[in-house]
Amino acid sequence: MNKMERGKNELLNAINTSMKELQEGLSMHCCLMNSLLEGEIDERRLQPLVDRCPKRSRERKLEKALTEAIGVLDESRKAFKSKRLEVLRKKLTQVLIEAE
Repeated sequence: MNKMERGKNELLNAINTSMKELQEGLSMHCCLMNSLLEGEIDERRLQPLVDRCPKRSRERKLEKALTEAIGVLDESRKAFKSKRLEVLRKKLTQVLIEAE
């Protein structure tokens, strides 16, 4: 498979993945709207559904990855006395704080 074919395949895979996520999101949105309009969901039952939202799931994964990266940078702080790594650690920490 040549470079152009690989690029096309990667693009098609990305499009298919994106479409699947959009379809899942629309489906969940329809279920939520129907349930809310029919009065079947109260606040206690709504939160677990919101937490399963694809965007929220991605946010949690990113937050976990950032927290892990900050931990690694913090642990290696004494071994690598790098000003750039210190600035990066502080910047990532600030991003997490602001995202809350």
